Order: sequence, then C-alpha cells, then structure tokens
Amino acid sequence: MTGPTTRDLPVPARALAVGAHPDDIEFGAGATLARWAAAGCEVSLLVCTDGSKGTWDPNADLAALVATRQEEARAAAKALGATGEVVFLGAVDGELENDRATRSTIARWIRELRPDVLLGHDPWKRYRLHPDHRAAGFLVCDALVAARDPHFFPEHGIAHHRPATLLLFEADEPDHAETADDTGLAAKVAALESHRSQYESTMFITDDPVASAAEQDRFRTEVRSVMEEAGRWAGIPLAERFHLLPTDR
Repeated sequence: MTGPTTRDLPVPARALAVGAHPDDIEFGAGATLARWAAAGCEVSLLVCTDGSKGTWDPNADLAALVATRQEEARAAAKALGATGEVVFLGAVDGELENDRATRSTIARWIRELRPDVLLGHDPWKRYRLHPDHRAAGFLVCDALVAARDPHFFPEHGIAHHRPATLLLFEADEPDHAETADDTGLAAKVAALESHRSQYESTMFITDDPVASAAEQDRFRTEVRSVMEEAGRWAGIPLAERFHLLPTDR
C-alpha cells in the first residue's frame, strides 16, 4: 500500500463524527479527535444505533444495556476531551437503514452544528459484514449532500451548511493520515476502555481477576500496533488513516 496523498488537516473549529455504534468513532478516529479537541476544536459525536445487540449474554436486560452504552459513550467523549454534543439517534442495533427520515435527522445535525470536518465510516469498504457500518457510512455521505444544498429538507428551517472535508475511517483505500502521539493514543485507549460493557464482546477482556489485567494490556498493545502500522504507512511514528473526500462532488 502506497503512503498517504495528504496529511494533517488544519485543526478545525468544529468537527462532527458519526458512528454506527457506541465505540465505533473511538476505534476509527479517537486519537485524531483527541488531538483536535486539545487544540481547541469543538468535537461532537453522533451515534446512530442504540447498541442493544452489544452483548453475548442471551438473558441480558437490553433496556439497561442501552442506558449503559449511552453513559459509556458520554464518558468516552469526555476522555477524548470533546466539548460538543453527544447525540444518540436510537435506531435498533442491526436494523439501521439509509432512509429519508434518518438522512434528514443527520443532515439537520450537520446544519445545526456546522462542522468544518465531518467523519464517518467508509461505506465502500469491501467485504464489510456488519450492515450498520455500511448504512452509517452511506447515511453520512447522503446527509452531507442534503445538508449542503438548500433545497433538501427545507422544513428544517436552518441555513444549509457544507463541511469543508469528509474523512472516512475504516477506509478501504486510505489516502490521508492524521498524525498521532502518545497523548492521543492514551486518550483513544481511555475512551475505548470507557465502554466497559464491550470488554468481553469487542475487546476480549474477561472478568477473570487473574486474566483481566493481561488481557487489558494485550488490548492496549493491539491499539498501539494498529496506530504504529498506520504510522509506518505515513512515515511517522503513530497515525490514524482515512480516505479524504472533498465535499463539492
């Protein structure tokens, strides 16, 4: 894989990241958002689904899980230093659809928050299994087009807004790198570890008192390794990878 075409956007005044589930944004762009937040960017997060499938326990209280995952997402945003909104659309986990109502809602948030940079899943990633990631990626792209053009959703009664840049994480063909450092890595790990309900199913950290510490260390090493690999691609120690799209296409 060739290195990035571009690297390091100017720190935006405002950024909005859209993820399918609680924790997706942190995996995809946590260090970048933490660095921007530390530099004064107003970072907002929008989570499309309720996270209600995020457990391996067949007897779980799903209403309680949804509430827990919202609390965790707010804690994760705090760990990133985000000072903007944390928005939950509440679509049922696994059933997210790129429909008109959801596009309208996301477009409205883009118009209200007026981000300079919009971030989301790459919907064109090959062999992607999870339907919510595909749907969330297309929703971000389609909502951006709607938000930027005044004749989409005039019922919003809000001026249209065009973000300057769209960054797609989990990119199938990354072409843009954002520099990270140990501080950003630590913030990303802290944000991810705020999602304690996902220790078993996503991070493979058990409740076993003997094994848990070692498993947590292994998870932290894995997060660093991903960012080191991205850094080698970009010619720097640590990075996060994206596909950058101009927003006038």
